[in-house]
Amino acid sequence: MQYQNAESVLPRRLLRAVQAYAGGGLLYIPALSGAKSKWGSRNGARAHYIERNAEIRARHRNGESYRSLAESYGLSEDSIRKIVRSQNK
Repeated sequence: MQYQNAESVLPRRLLRAVQAYAGGGLLYIPALSGAKSKWGSRNGARAHYIERNAEIRARHRNGESYRSLAESYGLSEDSIRKIVRSQNK
């Protein structure tokens, strides 16, 4: 998440009210309850892992061992097994 300058985002009156409570400090403002994005959907991480896992499953179907896949992807053999088993979900 990127910080934004409140002066450039908030109306002057609202900015003054916020400054009265938290002036000079860092303030986290949560998104509205219905506006949350799924994990990784903004920065592409979700798509990356979906693609990586599909590649792992395909390589395993073609006969590559858990150990070899674990070394290739820097994961544990147990993690590779979980990814391969998750293909039916």
